Amino acid sequence: MALSGEGRFTVTRTLNKDQQARRERLIESARELALEGGYPAVTMHDVADRAGVARATVYRYFATKDHLLTEVAATWAHRVTGDVDALAVGDTPLERLTALLERIVRVAAAEPTLTSAIIQAVTSDDSSVDEPRNVLFLFLRERLSTAIGEPVPERDDVEVVLGHVLLAALISLASLRQPVEEVATMVRTAGRLVLAGALAAPAAS
Repeated sequence: MALSGEGRFTVTRTLNKDQQARRERLIESARELALEGGYPAVTMHDVADRAGVARATVYRYFATKDHLLTEVAATWAHRVTGDVDALAVGDTPLERLTALLERIVRVAAAEPTLTSAIIQAVTSDDSSVDEPRNVLFLFLRERLSTAIGEPVPERDDVEVVLGHVLLAALISLASLRQPVEEVATMVRTAGRLVLAGALAAPAAS
C-alpha cells in the first residue's frame, strides 16, 4: 500500500475524496507544526486547530501523535525520494546509492526540527506506530533498491542493512547534532562497505 494518498489510517475503511483531503490536511498541519517547533509543538489539539477541524476528527484518522507523525514521515520520504531516476545519479550501483543517501541526509539536515520530530515518532514504542512504520521502512528499502539498480547477492539483507544505516544517519543529525558533512561521509562509507561486502560474498563462499 502506498504511503501518501492511500496510506494507513486508524479506521480500516476506504476514504472518500473529502475524507482523504481532510486526512492529508491533518498530515500537512502536523508537518508545519513540527517544522516550526519540533516534536513538542505537535499536539492533537493544535493540529486540529490548524486544520480547521474538531479534535475528535484527528483521532478518527490517527490513533496517537506518534502515529500522525509517522505518517508525516511517510509523506516526507515520498517527497524526498520520489523521483529516484533524477536523484540517484551515477554509472554504478554505488554512485547511485550514495547519491540518494546523500540527498536524504542533506534534506533532513536542512529541516532539523521536522527531522527530529519524525525520528522521535518513528522510533517510539507506541503500538499504533508499528504498522505505518513497517510500511515506511519497506518503502525506503524499495527506494534504496531502485537506486542500486543492478542485481546484487543477498539483496534483501543489503536493503535491511542500508535501511539501518539511513536510520542511524538521521538519528545522528536529529539527536546527536553531528555536522551534515560528517553524516554524508558516513553514509558514503557505509554504502561502499555494504555493497562491497555483498558483491564479495559469492567469492568467499
